[in-house]
Amino acid sequence: MVIPHSSFLIPNSFQERVMEKITIQTEYIKLDALLKFAALVGTGGEAKAVIADGMVTVNGEICTMRGKKIRPGDRVCFADSELLVEQAP
Repeated sequence: MVIPHSSFLIPNSFQERVMEKITIQTEYIKLDALLKFAALVGTGGEAKAVIADGMVTVNGEICTMRGKKIRPGDRVCFADSELLVEQAP
């Protein structure tokens, strides 16, 4: 069976990611709250599901802890988005 070229899926690691800087005024933000704040998910339940399914990475490693504390300098990737967390001045 021959699969047309358009049917091939490119692994997420090879796709170009959209980098977005997120500025926080607190010491940290929890991972599920960050996904909601950045509008990458619509609800807390959706955030919980994508995190539990291993679809989110923190600093290049899969993270399944929705309460993970994300601090300035951390990078979070989900789908085709990459978030860089920064501290407000």
